[in-house]
Amino acid sequence: MTDLEGAAVLLTGAGGGLGRPIAQRLAAAGARLVVSGRDAARLEGLGHPVLADLRLPGEPERLVAEAAAHLGRLDGLVHAAGVVAFGPAEQADDDLLDELFLADAIGPVRLLRAALPHLLRAQAQRPGAFAAVVSAVVAERPQPGMAAYSAAKAALSAFTRALAGEVRREGVRVLDVRPPHTETGLAGRPVAGSAPRLPRGLEPDAVAERVVAALAGQERELPSTAFG
Repeated sequence: MTDLEGAAVLLTGAGGGLGRPIAQRLAAAGARLVVSGRDAARLEGLGHPVLADLRLPGEPERLVAEAAAHLGRLDGLVHAAGVVAFGPAEQADDDLLDELFLADAIGPVRLLRAALPHLLRAQAQRPGAFAAVVSAVVAERPQPGMAAYSAAKAALSAFTRALAGEVRREGVRVLDVRPPHTETGLAGRPVAGSAPRLPRGLEPDAVAERVVAALAGQERELPSTAFG
């Protein structure tokens, strides 16, 4: 088991439908949190807030540096931020592709890259360092009408799983979290298009509970089937 009591954790997307219950459960387990998002009001009461837009160059690195400085070290990273878009692949113009890949792939990759040296140092001092990255079930099963979003999430998932293999020997766990459709409200706020009629998704509280249990339980991957 990984003891989350006193763990120094950075959580992105903390004001979102999934990030908020993850933050609450991490805090209940005794973790010390730096929480990040783009809306200060949504971060209130969850931990030490740092506003950041991970789509912008330099922002992931700044966020990690500020989190590590505030906490004194960085034992864990949980990335639960992102955007979604719907519509035919042929309508995904360059601006939309840039938006999706910066928010859902490139920004998170930069975040992982910036956090890794801190996690490696923390692991040497306090075993149990981890990074958990929420991609999506579309990384496993790309969906029609969501080609660009599926591709961005698949890219993030591939990077995360490859990184997990690279740092496993050093003891740092990197988890790719691929939950099925979850009722976070994200589908109602797409950056393009409109969501198709979707079946009822999982409850965010249940997904958050599963994610934090995996962090405490030394699991190394959470595919969609882990949320059954």
